[in-house]
Amino acid sequence: MVSEGDSVPKFAVNDANGNKVKSSDFKGKKHAIYFYPKDFTPGCTTEADEFSKDYKKFQKEGIEIIGVSPDDVESHKKFCDKMGIKYPLLADVDKEISNAFGVWGKKKFMGREYMGVMRSTFLVNEKGKIFKIYPKVKPAGHSKEVLQDFLNLK
Repeated sequence: MVSEGDSVPKFAVNDANGNKVKSSDFKGKKHAIYFYPKDFTPGCTTEADEFSKDYKKFQKEGIEIIGVSPDDVESHKKFCDKMGIKYPLLADVDKEISNAFGVWGKKKFMGREYMGVMRSTFLVNEKGKIFKIYPKVKPAGHSKEVLQDFLNLK
């Protein structure tokens, strides 16, 4: 996993609209990159919904939100349409970004081990440096926690 103080790993993948999004697109902007396991699942829906509800507050403070999961562009498009998501969801189908950030790994659920995304969030300053990492996110209330941590930077 990347560490606080590290630069954001470089990436270039498609968003829900099929547009190529690169890490360099966010240069000079504060942003949160949140990783979640799968569109339309309960925890992921809660997290996306809360970021959506708070999105205008983030924008007012000049903060971008970026969601990342291994789902494809089509799944993200349907998820964005259903949830009213206005920020980019990146289709990390090849796990390029998840591996670069160190959030793709072995998980356990109900006695079963499998590979998947470990729900995590990375806060990034205008210089492209990670200043805070949430390695084990609980979806409910997370958006407000992220916003407050950005506001505490001032």
